[in-house]
Amino acid sequence: FVLVVALISLSFGGAIGLMFLMLGCALPQYNQYWPLFVLFFYILSPIPYCIARRLVDDTDATSNACKELAIFLTTGIVVSAFGLPIVFARAQLIYWGACALVLTGNTVIFGTILGFFLVFGSNDDFSWQQW
Repeated sequence: FVLVVALISLSFGGAIGLMFLMLGCALPQYNQYWPLFVLFFYILSPIPYCIARRLVDDTDATSNACKELAIFLTTGIVVSAFGLPIVFARAQLIYWGACALVLTGNTVIFGTILGFFLVFGSNDDFSWQQW
């Protein structure tokens, strides 16, 4: 029952985050769809950690170069996702209000992705890493 509640909560968080992103794009006063490029960062952010998790056999090691590289790359992707709307707003491609909505959506989406890995990442009976 706990996993079902976690899954519903994570899907609700993802929907709220995407709603903020769409509001930053589609509201009549903003009406610019440049912020949708952050969707690429949403897709790319879990990939390094999933690859490192498949390559690393020893999960008990406190320090692992492959895992640390994956965390470094994921951090770069997340920072880029927060930086892109700010660059768009500074270049006057989007309004600052749209930038704020996209940054709020980024916070919610990346929190949801982190929650997914915290809830389902360490559970042995759920084998999403077998994909």
